[in-house]
Amino acid sequence: MHKTVLVLVETVDDYLPLLEQAGYRLIRAPSPQMRAAAIARHAGEIDAVLTRGPLGLTAAEIDALPALQIICVIGAGYEQVDLAAAAARGIIVTNGAGANAGPVADHAMALLLALLRDIPRADASTRRGEWNRVISPSVSGKRLGIIGLGAVGQAIARRAAQGFDMNVSYHSRTPRADVAYTWYDTPLHLADAVDILVVATPGGPGTRHLVDARVLEALGAEGYLVNIARASVVDTDALVVALQQGVIAGAALDVFDDEPQVPEALRALHNTVLTPHVAGQSPEAARDTVGLVLLNLQRFFAGEGVLTQVHG
Repeated sequence: MHKTVLVLVETVDDYLPLLEQAGYRLIRAPSPQMRAAAIARHAGEIDAVLTRGPLGLTAAEIDALPALQIICVIGAGYEQVDLAAAAARGIIVTNGAGANAGPVADHAMALLLALLRDIPRADASTRRGEWNRVISPSVSGKRLGIIGLGAVGQAIARRAAQGFDMNVSYHSRTPRADVAYTWYDTPLHLADAVDILVVATPGGPGTRHLVDARVLEALGAEGYLVNIARASVVDTDALVVALQQGVIAGAALDVFDDEPQVPEALRALHNTVLTPHVAGQSPEAARDTVGLVLLNLQRFFAGEGVLTQVHG
């Protein structure tokens, strides 16, 4: 019997045929209106949901799906999935940990380079016919701090250490025995020790505003912030003030609190580089992400253990 998957994501359409070819029936609902209509119309038929962290799945939606057995989240973050409601029903939740680590790390380094070398403003002024040869900081040899050393954090660390001869440190809940990087027990202590702070930790209540005014102050007037994780990890109001007042030198952001809305205060600043939550998006990442979803679905419905289960 074919299983039915409610697809809430809108970024992997080209690779969804991989699921259909494997025999899954897909109900695509990428907008809030389509999502509500699909749940109302097909509630009793939906065996699985494919979502992503910011889209999530609420307790009310889980309650409305009596046949639901598994929730698959693309990407590492799962902050808007109600894990307690899923656990209460015995519903398995998986994520895409590691599937797009390479592209996210590439984008983090691209943002870092663009920010420190002031590439966007140099490009814009050159296109205007100007010839502003501004002196910008070097990247090689800088001290890099990473908050969160999962698959993405480690991929960033490798690129920084091996490609740019950077001294790498990190903060996570506990130190890792399998890496040679220096561990700091708090984001504050890490920020105080580095030139560039990269946020690579999942969102959710446990990491909300880990980077606050005190951390930004510790990063300092010659320090830079890069966030390719979740906006909630950084106190945006404190960040805006820090950028406006020169508390830090600049910030590069791929994530925002109320996407797709980007605060005017951030857009108006000259010391920011902003991209529209695209770090994890590439053809290769989309293919690998859907491939991992397929593996998890196949293993689950065959009665085997899933590969990337999330525990609340």
